Amino acid sequence: MLQPKRTKYRRAQKGRMKGTAQRGSQLAFGSFGIKALEQCWITGRQLEAARQAVTRHMKREGQIWIRVFPDKPITKKPAEVRMGKGKGSPEGFVVPVTPGRILIEAEGVPFDVAKEALRLGAQKLPITTKFIVRTDYVQE
Repeated sequence: MLQPKRTKYRRAQKGRMKGTAQRGSQLAFGSFGIKALEQCWITGRQLEAARQAVTRHMKREGQIWIRVFPDKPITKKPAEVRMGKGKGSPEGFVVPVTPGRILIEAEGVPFDVAKEALRLGAQKLPITTKFIVRTDYVQE
């Protein structure tokens, strides 16, 4: 499961996810990728499930890059606890994703294999995504 080795602070503020992604919105490493069309928090578990689905379908050929990393700690209070009495304890880590952000990239496999692999990976994520191809990609 993806999470930072250590953090500066145990708890973080919620923050807001308005607007579209400015950085991380272009393909940088691979020829294929999935791009987020909605905003949400994606957990380390969801990213790991997507990664496993993609690598299994690609039969460990080619290469994949996960372009996001869950480094925002999320807290949660126990069930049936009254209001107040401070912030809850850290529960896990998430990555805030805004529309336009590239989540996963792939390279080294044919177009149809990459499309199906990234579709299976996108099913594991809680948002709608779009399959994108590098503009200078030539299909053999």
